[in-house]
Amino acid sequence: MTTTLPTSAPARRTAESTRAASSPEQHVSKAPAASFLNRFGILLYGAIAYVAFLGTFLYAFGFVSGLFVPTTVDGGRAAPLVEALLVNGGFLALFAVQHTIMARKTFKRWWTRIVPQSIERSTFVLVTCAILASMFWQWRQLPGQVWAVEGVAAGFLRGASVLGWGVVLLSSFLIDHFELFGLRQVVRHFLARPHEGPQFRERSLYRMVRHPLMLGFLLAFWATPVMTMGHLFFAVMCTGYILVGVQIEERTLVAEHGDSYRDYQRRVPMLLPTGRRG
Repeated sequence: MTTTLPTSAPARRTAESTRAASSPEQHVSKAPAASFLNRFGILLYGAIAYVAFLGTFLYAFGFVSGLFVPTTVDGGRAAPLVEALLVNGGFLALFAVQHTIMARKTFKRWWTRIVPQSIERSTFVLVTCAILASMFWQWRQLPGQVWAVEGVAAGFLRGASVLGWGVVLLSSFLIDHFELFGLRQVVRHFLARPHEGPQFRERSLYRMVRHPLMLGFLLAFWATPVMTMGHLFFAVMCTGYILVGVQIEERTLVAEHGDSYRDYQRRVPMLLPTGRRG
């Protein structure tokens, strides 16, 4: 879902502190010389990946909220219970595995020997979109209802869900939205400019929680006036992935950035905005 993206966002949040102790050359790599046709092809590839992200993100909003799209998390194809659990769970597990593997530095070092570094992120985005689009298409219905509320409570929950999606989108821009979804890399390659790592400053939502993007997803997934069994299954699976994923990422960031990230951990809560730590 942004997408996001979750495994790479915290690393960007420590960029400012690590850059303070590093020379600029450590964070800039020269773009390889390439013909105009090659650079234009890469630009087009990245643009297609970004458009695919936009379409997938909008459909995901409708899929979870039950609005505007033909297949939602509350519906889907009729199927026996076991088939529904295997198909729906299989797609969600595939999404988690893809994000876990393709976001790792060891995989990226191997992968960029095969594909240009400038389209590594765009390729990640395209694979993610393909998995999610297939899940939307093949989603199986899980009958049953956990809760249903009306009136003011229903409006509040719908508003909270929309707020969650807004937090997701805002968080992506606070990191570097266009770099996160691969567009900045292909534009810089087209202009023959050196690649620069994202510069994130600890501001806004990232002063409240270390993973506001993930908090936004949790709010979007759980705040619903009608919680069907299909929606519950989706929310539980995604929540499990988020909780495990951020723990793995936290350990990785501590290993990479040491005291600078430990200080960030001490000062800012992980997911719930319970106030700054002393």
